[in-house]
Amino acid sequence: MNRPEPAAQPAAAPPMVQALGVRKAFGRLQVLKGIDLEVARGEVVCLIGPSGSGKSTLLRCINRLETIQGGMIRVDGELIGLRARDGRLYEMPEHEVCRQRADIGMVFQRFNLFPHMTALQNIVEAPIRVRGHSPAQARERALQLLERVGLSSKADAYPGQLSGGQQQRIAIARALAMQPKVMLFDEPTSALDPELVDEVLRVMRDLAADGMTMVVVTHEINFARDVGQRVVFMDGGVVVEQGCPRDILVRPAHERTRGFLARVLGTQGR
Repeated sequence: MNRPEPAAQPAAAPPMVQALGVRKAFGRLQVLKGIDLEVARGEVVCLIGPSGSGKSTLLRCINRLETIQGGMIRVDGELIGLRARDGRLYEMPEHEVCRQRADIGMVFQRFNLFPHMTALQNIVEAPIRVRGHSPAQARERALQLLERVGLSSKADAYPGQLSGGQQQRIAIARALAMQPKVMLFDEPTSALDPELVDEVLRVMRDLAADGMTMVVVTHEINFARDVGQRVVFMDGGVVVEQGCPRDILVRPAHERTRGFLARVLGTQGR
C-alpha cells in the first residue's frame, strides 16, 4: 500500500537578529570575544551586565555604528555591513550600510534630538530624507506617533522645552517613524531622573505588547523581569548565561551573575 507523501512543512522564519562569533576590539582592548546571540521575531531580549561588559558595543555593532573584526550579524536574514562574494566577505559601501541601518531603530542614553527642530520636525526628518516619504505622509505618521507616546500636545515644542522623559519619548517616536524591523535600546532611562523613568518604560512596555522585536540594554531589573522574554547576562565581552527572566534573575547559575544582581538590586533598593 502506497502511503501519501507528508505535506511539506513551511520553512522556519530566520531570527530577526542573529550574531555569530562577533568579535570587536578597540586597539588592544577586546570588547566582544565571540558573541553568539539570536533574537526571534517579536521577542524582547534584555542585556544586563556591568559597565564595560560589551552590551552597548554589541548594539552598536548590530546597526553597524561599529564595524566588527570577526564573525557576522544578520537582521531579518540579511548580512549587515558585509557582502558575501566568491566565498569571502567584503565591506559594504557606506550608502548600502545606511540603507540597512534605516531598518534598525536605535534609542540612545542621550536623546540626540536636533535642538533647533521642534518635536514634530525631529520625527519627520528621516522619513522624508531617507525613506522618501512626502511631507504630508511623514507629518501624519509623526502625529500618530506623538499620540502613541503621550505627547500630542508637544508637537511644536523644542527639545529645550521638554523634560528628559519627554525628550526620550520623542526619540522613541523618531525611531519608530522609520518603521524599523527591530528596536535597539541602549540604557534608555539611565540619563533620566528617577521620577521620569516610568513614563519611558511605559512606552517600551506598550511596544513589547504590540509585538515589536526589541533588544534592550538595561539596569532596570523590574523591566527585564516583567517585559523581557529572555535575559542575557554579559561580562568581560562574553555571554555568561541567558534564559528566561525567572531563571536568570531569581536562580542564576553563575557566581558572576549572582554578584552583579546583588550589587544592582542593592543599589536600586529592591
